[in-house]
Parts: sequence; structure tokens; C-alpha cells
Amino acid sequence: MNAIQQEVRSLIKQLSEYQKAYYVDNRPQVSDLEYDRLFDRLQHLEQEHPELRFPDSPTQRVGSDLDADFPEVAHTIPVLSLDKSYSSEQLLSWIQKTETKLDEQVGIVIEEKIDGISIVLYYEEGVLVRAVTRGNGAVGNDVTANVRTISSVPLSIPTKETLAVRGEVYLPKASFALLNEQMEVPFANPRNLAAGTIRRVKSSQVAKVPLQIFVYEGFWESDTQLRDHLSILSALSSYGFRINGNLAYFTQDARIAKQKLEEANLSGFAGSFADIASYLDAHTKQRRDLAYEIDGLVAKVDELSFRELLGYTEHHPRWAMAYKFESPQAQTEVLAIDVQVGRTGRVTPVARVRPVQVAGSTISNITLHNQDYINMLELGVGDSVEISRRGDVIPAVERVIEKAEGGEGTYHMPTTCPVCSTVLVQKGAHTFCPNPNCPQQVKGRIEFFIGKDGMDIENFGPETAAVLIDRGLVTDVDDLYRLDYRKALADQSGFGEKKIRLIEEGIQKSLNQPFRKVL
Repeated sequence: MNAIQQEVRSLIKQLSEYQKAYYVDNRPQVSDLEYDRLFDRLQHLEQEHPELRFPDSPTQRVGSDLDADFPEVAHTIPVLSLDKSYSSEQLLSWIQKTETKLDEQVGIVIEEKIDGISIVLYYEEGVLVRAVTRGNGAVGNDVTANVRTISSVPLSIPTKETLAVRGEVYLPKASFALLNEQMEVPFANPRNLAAGTIRRVKSSQVAKVPLQIFVYEGFWESDTQLRDHLSILSALSSYGFRINGNLAYFTQDARIAKQKLEEANLSGFAGSFADIASYLDAHTKQRRDLAYEIDGLVAKVDELSFRELLGYTEHHPRWAMAYKFESPQAQTEVLAIDVQVGRTGRVTPVARVRPVQVAGSTISNITLHNQDYINMLELGVGDSVEISRRGDVIPAVERVIEKAEGGEGTYHMPTTCPVCSTVLVQKGAHTFCPNPNCPQQVKGRIEFFIGKDGMDIENFGPETAAVLIDRGLVTDVDDLYRLDYRKALADQSGFGEKKIRLIEEGIQKSLNQPFRKVL
């Protein structure tokens, strides 16, 4: 196996792991920007070496958020990903190439890319019959009961047409801040809380969270008189759907753009293609003032006939392009690098950096993922580094600015577990402690077991688990069901009679969970 083939196989393995973490486990391991960088590298290598385009490559499919708790439903029209740009020059180049390919002048609609959960709403005879997550693009999960609780989702619309409406379910920033204060374990961002909410088994719990939706696309089963995207948005708005008013329309001539918005009875910015760069710059600066999170913008060809001519790849429509915001950055110093052991035994290096403000948050710890990532950066303790919050959320080391004088060079992970001293093993790009009795793994397994992705034991948080584990009262999940909690916690500060009773009730209720939860 030559070096290029090795790199391709390594990228496929790494991206597949990241896809599962993001779409299935709902626990992103890397930022969108880092994932896109690796994806683009793999795509480039496959284009240069077609013989290395393997069927299990992530470029040959889109992601998945399929959940075993909800029935799977096939989408009537595949929900694909979007091609991406990272600068106004790249976006304008795409527009120019599109016009050249069509030999026509096009209208371009730019909408905000809401950072939420993609949902397809299916209506028959004017009634909402299904709400389905994006899933793997072809098949999603039926979350109809939960979506019905969202007040901005119309349960019926004034048309008898069979209609599929795409939208993004999100949680406003203010609601997120309020709810997160009440959480025993806070969520990292509104998207994660929205995702966790929409996948709750009990719709009565979902109804307590003020989720919202913006819709951005509609597909009618029968032919309509609608010939462009603006007309679709206008029609959806007239049906009672929430349309995001922060949109813009661009053509070669700003006067025509303004006229198009007026004809569609839509508000928004109208300009020529020469105005796009300044519009993107202004929106990048203003996005933190919005009441909701966005992770970019989406540019679309307006005319549906042109969309049909442009068509699709297996991965994305050729008539749309996402614009991703650059991440805020700062400079700091790596004070130390240590490793953490997870519940599966995976050992992850973490950089401890001199605290620095980035996009309104103080950053002091940054995940380094694995030894390959460290080697790519050539990162060592004492180095001056440029860091960012990718997607305004995930801290990341972008590059080494200056190596430490007299430093030890590139950091190398330990050969033994820092917790139990077992010799570590390598599995693909990642390092693992193979000892299942490693105390840190035991703690991680118990915390996972009691959490929402496990038995979802009510009133039993990580703090309670930590007390019991540290006192040696719980060493395995079986102990959770054998323990006399009144006796075990009677002398523990912060555990009154009422709290202990609630813990016992949570344990008893968890016995009614379906067997797949135990597995």
C-alpha cells in the first residue's frame, strides 16, 4: 500500500468516525470546518486517483442521524448536503461559473443557514401527516409527535396539495441560556439542546422546550405555477409557515433584484453581484446580534428551470452553495498537554493553554484528537499557537506560530494509561487503554449508563454518580440497582430525604426502559 492509498484509507476511517459521532451519537468530535477540511482533502485525492474511490468512502454518501427510538421513513426527495465556500471570492466564482454553464443571467437568493436540526414536513390533503429528520438523506426518523408540539409548525395548511416542506428546527439563544441554567449538565450550544429535545421519546417533555422553525424549501407533488424560489417562499408564507426575513436577492442589475423581491411580496436586501462581498462581510459581523444561531449563509439559484438544468451530484445540488463563516481567532501559549481516558478506553490528548478570550468565551483547554493531529501541527509544550472557535463553538489549535525555545519538540502521547498504568494500544488513528477495569473507564461507563443516551435515570446526575463512585459504593452499573441509597447517602452533605427519594424513584422508573436501552 503506497503513501497516497494509506492517506485515503486513514481519511475514510477518520471521517466515518466523525460522521457517526455527529449524526448518530449527536456528540460532535470536531468542528464543521475541520471536518470539511478533511472531507475536501479526501475528495481531492479521489479526483486525482479515481482508482482509490472506495465504496465505503464518506464522499459516496451523506451523513446519518438515524435513531433506534423512532421509526425510519423514506424521504420522497433525497435531502442532500451542500457544497461549501469560505470566501466571497469562492462564492462569486461559483456564480460566474454557473452563469457560464447556463449561458444565462441568474438570480441568486442568499438565506441564513440556521444552526439547528433539519426536518422535512409532509402534508397530505392540507394536514401534517409526518415530520421526518434528515437522517442519511434517503431515510430519516419519524418524529411527528414531537414536531407537533412546536407552535410555529402548522398542523394544517390552506391547500389540498401533497407537499413536502423543508425547514430547520432551532432553539432561540435567550431560551437556550434560560434552560441551560437549569441543567445539571449544561449543553454546549443551542443546536445540541434542540437535537436532544427533538429526539426525546416523550413528546410531553418536548412541549416544555420552546423550539421554533424556519422553513426554506417546498416541493409540490403536482405541477404548480411557481417558477422560482422567491415564489415558493411567498407561497409557504401565505400558508402560515415561518419564513426567515433576513434574506437577500442579487442579480447583475440591482434594480431587477429589488423588483423581484417586491413582486414576491418579500422583504430583504436587494443588490447586484458587486454587492455580495460587502453583504457577506456585514452579515458575518452582525450574526452574533441575531436571536438565533447561524453557522453560515446559503446561496441558491432562484429560477427552478435553471436548477433542473444544473442538476445534482451524489453529494449536493449544483444550484446551491453554502458560505461558511471564518472562525474568530486569537494567539496564546501551550502550557501543558495531558491525556484523558473516556468510557470506551479511548485516550484523548488535551492542550492546556494560557486563558484567552475568543468570540466572547475564555478558552483554556483544547482537544487535540489524536497523535496524527498533533503531528500534523508539529505541536509541543511551550509553543505559541493560533487558536479559534470553529463554528463559534469548538476550540481548536489552527497552527503553530512560533516553536518554544529549547522545547522538547513535537509532543508524543504516553505509552501507558495515566490512570491505571496499563500499556496503551493503537487502533487506527486513535489510542486506547485496553483495561476494562480502569477506574476512569468505569466512571465513564456509569455516567453514560445513567444519562439520556443510556437508561435516562431521572434525578440521577453525574455529581451523584461521582459521590457514590468516589466513596467506593458503586463500581459497576449493577450496583446502582442494589444500593440502599438512604443508608449510603444519609451522612452526605447536599442529600436530604427528598433528594434521596427522587433518586430512588428515578432508579425504579428506569426498570421500565425498553431492553435495547440496556444493550
